[in-house]
Amino acid sequence: MLVEVKDRLDDPSVREIVEVSVYPDPDKLDKTIEAYKSDDALEMYGYEAEGECIGIIGLRMNEDGEMKIEHLAVSPDYRGLGYGRGLILEVIDKKGPSVLIAETDEEAVDFYRNIGFEIESLGEKYPGTERFKCVYVVEPE
Repeated sequence: MLVEVKDRLDDPSVREIVEVSVYPDPDKLDKTIEAYKSDDALEMYGYEAEGECIGIIGLRMNEDGEMKIEHLAVSPDYRGLGYGRGLILEVIDKKGPSVLIAETDEEAVDFYRNIGFEIESLGEKYPGTERFKCVYVVEPE
């Protein structure tokens, strides 16, 4: 079940999943948590199983209905079980965007491709790291 977790960013189970999305960098984790706390345009939802947060999706939606996925992570124990896809589908249902945009690395690009995102290489945005822009146009019902 998708639940708002922005008010629970200091909860260890939520914080742990956010950390997965920013790689093990304590400074980056603290900056990310602070950004969600201080920026009203940033939203964060979690997926809970057995009372524990097992996945998060952080996003920013603009007035044109374009949603940017800022952070997406699933606990390593629950990967490959459809929770990442479920987070995206539930947030589409909840927020009703016209377009979803994400930027990712080579490790996660197939995840987005398999859901139906169009993929475009952004080249080496950081030395030695190719980045990808992933775009999904939501079909109107």
